[in-house]
Formats: sequence, structure tokens, C-alpha cells
Amino acid sequence: MWGVSVIVVQLKLVPSPEQAAALAATLRAVNTQANHVSRVAFTTGTRRNFALRKRVYADVRVAGIGSQAAQHVIKKVADAYTALAANLRNGNHGRPGSQRRRAVESKPVVFRPDAAQPYDARNLSFALDARTVSLWSLGGRLKGVPFTCSPEQLKVPAEHRRGEADLVVRDGMWFLLVGVTVPDAPAYEPDGFLGVDLGIANIATASDGRIMAGRRLNRYRRRQARLRQKLQAKGTTSAERLLKRQRRKESRRGRDANHVTSKRIVAEAERTGRGISLEDLTGIRARVRQRKPQRATLHSWAFAQLGTFISYKAKRAGVPVVFVEAAYSSRECADCHYTHHRNRISQARFVCRSCGVVAHADRNASRVLARRGQEAWNAGRPSGDP
Repeated sequence: MWGVSVIVVQLKLVPSPEQAAALAATLRAVNTQANHVSRVAFTTGTRRNFALRKRVYADVRVAGIGSQAAQHVIKKVADAYTALAANLRNGNHGRPGSQRRRAVESKPVVFRPDAAQPYDARNLSFALDARTVSLWSLGGRLKGVPFTCSPEQLKVPAEHRRGEADLVVRDGMWFLLVGVTVPDAPAYEPDGFLGVDLGIANIATASDGRIMAGRRLNRYRRRQARLRQKLQAKGTTSAERLLKRQRRKESRRGRDANHVTSKRIVAEAERTGRGISLEDLTGIRARVRQRKPQRATLHSWAFAQLGTFISYKAKRAGVPVVFVEAAYSSRECADCHYTHHRNRISQARFVCRSCGVVAHADRNASRVLARRGQEAWNAGRPSGDP
């Protein structure tokens, strides 16, 4: 049975000045009400969507918010508290009783005036041929709002079922992030596996010898880190504003690199009829101990994002994916399977102390992952996310 994937398509809105003002006023209004609903949820302990709706729906409607938008406001607040509870449970805000955790637990969730607002088919419609949208606003329905995107992006929402969309503003630019349900292609029986070793010096190294170097991106990240230090030292309002813009820019740069890398990996596996074997890097930041200068580099690299991109692109192409145990893959010899911590003598050089083979360290690790992927597939381990 074929599965489905939900992908997000970003459409850039090009509103007129009047339309942009109406959208800005709409976000301010809905987020003002979201903060009111959040305070009610915090003081009463009512944090489930349906129960919260019974308490505050009338208040939100009286404030001039449309019926469908009001329900989205309430659900947005309920979802925020669900996410907060999960983060507290997982220790992401510190240990129980810690100062950081008490600060989070002692106040309601707060929404920025320009926080994203969800829309659905009842208050948002598309004219894809004309490349315009019609959407609810505080002052009434805004019709004929133009949007722009590439032909490839437009093809996805035109051919597949659209779900909810988020209205987002970033640096004065307006976007719709549209969720689209796309059916997965049927997975084929792989003729071997392409092992992929993820890293920092090299973004990804494939078992066929292909290396996707990360030198340029790492140099960019180091420049950004030096700029952050200077701006943080200033501490002015304009410096804080620039810090936010630079952080978003760096995130987009890394995301683009991960998209390009994942596309190349999936295309190569599809071309050769192989599956993809990836390391299961769940919890890597908690497991790996690094010297202080290396911590920022490790924590700024989106391993999980790259793995997710490879996984969903592979599903759309019908390429089987398995996630395998990553332990000791950098120390095991791909030829004789001898494992020793001194086999990897440097970041780039691997010399087996048993059979004497000399290899590029990341390529050797990727060959180990390819073998483990084949073994997992033969053993009947299900493919997909870990």
C-alpha cells in the first residue's frame, strides 16, 4: 500500500501597500486575541482545544475575529501548550525546580504581534492559473493578492491536495506556507545500498566515493559567529534586530545546502537502483562530547534536517531508506570489519591496524553504513524514519 507525505510549499505574496497594511493589522489582532486566550488557559488550567473553545470563543468573536479564524487562534494556543508540555517532559527547559524551568512554568505562553496565523479552505482560496489568493482579513476578504513562485513549486499544490496554510511575515515580506499531501512512489527492491556518512567537514560522503564538502558553508558559519560576537557586544536595539535577520539568513543558507545535498544523494540512488543507508543520529548532541571550540559547530549543523530531507525526497522517488546503528562506524574497517579507536588516525585518514588498508575516513565509514543497510534490509527491518 502506498503511503503519503506532507510537504510544505512556500509561496511569496506580493500584496499592494493597502493589502499589506490589512494583513499586518490582521496578524496584530489575531495574536492579541491569542495572548488573551493564552492567559485564560494559564490561569484556569484549561489547555485542550475543545474545552478552551467553550471558554473563550465568544470573547474572540466579539473582538471582530471571524469564526474560522477564531477557531484557528484557539487551536494555535492549545497546540502551543501541548508543545510546551512536551518540551518540559523532555527536559528542554531544564531540570524540575531549576530557575530556567520555573521561569517558563510561571507565565503564560506569549505570541509575537507578527506570529504566523493558520488558514484553511474556508478562509483561503487559490486561483493558481492567475497566481493570486483570496484570504480573510480583519477588514474583510482580500481578493486578488498576487503570489510568486517557481513553476516547479506551483506544480505541487496544483496537482495534489492542499491542507492548511500559515500566513507568515519575515523582514517585511509576506509568505504562505502551504501544506500539500503528496503520494509516495512505490518502493522498489534495491540492488544494494548507498551508504551516506553525515559530517561537519564534509556534509555527506557516499559509499561510491562522492564527497559533498562543507568547507564553504563552514567558512560562512565562522564569519557569522564573529559577526554575532560583535553585535552581541554592542547590545543595542538595532544590533538585536540585525542579529535576528542574520540568524534567519544563516538558517536559510544551511537549509538550502541540505536541500541540494539531499537531492543529489536521492538522484544518485534512484539512477543506480540502490537504496539509501543513513546513520541513526537521534540524540547525537547529547551523546557526543566535544571541546568548547567545537560545540558551536556541532550544534549549528542540522543533521536531523538533512536526514529528513533525504527521507522525504526518497519516499517521493520510491527509493528505499533504512536508518542503521551509527556506533563505531568511523572506527570499523569496511574491508575486514576490524574495529579499533586508533584506526581513524585523523579527521580525513583511516588506516586499519589489522589488514593495513588506507582509505578516506568518511568514505570508509559510508561503506560500513552501506553494508549495515543491506544487512538491515535482508533482516526485514522496515524502511523509513527511525
